[in-house]
Amino acid sequence: MKNTSRRSFIKASVVGAVAAASGTLASSASAQTRNWDETVDIIVVGSGFAGLAAAIEAKKAGANVIVLEKMPTPGGNSIINGGILTATGCPQQKMHHIQDSKELLEKDILVAGNYMNDPKKVRQMVDRVLSNYEWTVNELGVEYLPDAIGQEGGHSVPRYVTTKSGSGAGIVTKELDKCKELGIPIRVRTYVDRIIRTPNGVEGVEVFEGYRFPKAGSGKPKSIKATKGVILCYGGFSADVPYRTIQDPKLNATLDTTNQPGATSELWRETSSIGCLQAQNDWIQCGPWGNPHEKGMGIGWQFNQTAAAEYGLWTNSAGKRFVNELANRKVRADAIMVEQANGRKCFAIADANGVKPFVAQRPGMLDKQLERKLVFKYDTLDDLAKAQGIDPEELKKTVAEFNGYVKSKKDPVWNRYINNEQVPVETAPFYVGELQPKVHHSMGGLITDDKCMVLDVKTDKPIKGLYAAGEATGHVHGAVRLGSVAILDCLVFGRMAGQNCAKS
Repeated sequence: MKNTSRRSFIKASVVGAVAAASGTLASSASAQTRNWDETVDIIVVGSGFAGLAAAIEAKKAGANVIVLEKMPTPGGNSIINGGILTATGCPQQKMHHIQDSKELLEKDILVAGNYMNDPKKVRQMVDRVLSNYEWTVNELGVEYLPDAIGQEGGHSVPRYVTTKSGSGAGIVTKELDKCKELGIPIRVRTYVDRIIRTPNGVEGVEVFEGYRFPKAGSGKPKSIKATKGVILCYGGFSADVPYRTIQDPKLNATLDTTNQPGATSELWRETSSIGCLQAQNDWIQCGPWGNPHEKGMGIGWQFNQTAAAEYGLWTNSAGKRFVNELANRKVRADAIMVEQANGRKCFAIADANGVKPFVAQRPGMLDKQLERKLVFKYDTLDDLAKAQGIDPEELKKTVAEFNGYVKSKKDPVWNRYINNEQVPVETAPFYVGELQPKVHHSMGGLITDDKCMVLDVKTDKPIKGLYAAGEATGHVHGAVRLGSVAILDCLVFGRMAGQNCAKS
């Protein structure tokens, strides 16, 4: 750092933060004597959906913006996301004659969230659901499958579109292209060590450039001033076993995560230390559709959800259904864990007709899953049951009962939504994948106002110069995030944060 030692820099940061958090004005001199290495208008922390959306909107509003990313490549969890976006009112819904509304989407989000959501946040997001889809298509050039519409658990009707790439990369790469077009630098391997808060608000950050994950303290220290503000889009902490176990002790090291290794808690701890209001950090979602025979997010989940949950059924090793396959993620993950605690494995099953929509959405993916032995194919249900250790007679009985529900379009046992295009599970070959919950999404986080400004823990008032969006924030999803709403959340509030910060 220019003319400033590492020790004096940290001392000034701590004094300023303590002064700000305590409400005193005594240490404003720490900000006056600071020598910044660089000055920009806006610093965005994180290069996923939300961070890139914030940067794009801030730059379009005339601000000088930089994006900081601690990992060696941009994208975070977003780039490995499943690539499904809630898009109520989109052309794909209309093509399939699906009756939907913003009001129904809003209700589904609140019900799944156990009404622990902030209704104003949910309304802000839902009001922009169609314009957000249109922004990704018209502004970014994102390509979605033109005739496919899907339904994740907890949604009343099918309402998600799928990127042609079959992952979040289909959106992130377009955001990166737009950043390049606008001249927004994406600085990778840049670790944010401190957020500098003084009595005047948040004024900048202290970073390590050339950081090598996960080596703490690696790289060269540097201070960057933000004249308009800092936008925090640093994502969740599902890959941080110690921190997630503090929040929820049952989420220990025995559970895998779908997240990339950089989904850790450093900035969750840092924002706590500078007096940012946080809530519901112990509400952590497990994805119920994970496959135990691969690490991380993997690819097996795509069959388990897109084929079996939507067009097939889930059973335990006793051959019986144990949950509504389209219930919200917490209900399904908890149900699987209960089965496992009682010594039973859980499986996702679909037939030749059930995999057709999946094959159309994810061309070539089923072949990869079969090759990697994540999904298995059999000529009969008897063969499937015997090979996987499922009770064959009970399985056939269960499938027959389920087929009756499909024909009547009513499930009296689990009240599962029967897709209009679903047919009975009776056409060979039959496919099966095993189910294993994996730690997936942090529902809690920073509390923000209607302009995406972070609130102070002591006053509940906005902290000047500090904004946030995406998984780093709370009160949007409440107890459970519905699948396909993550991208909607990140893009809507990321864009709002960028626009509002640029106006400050």
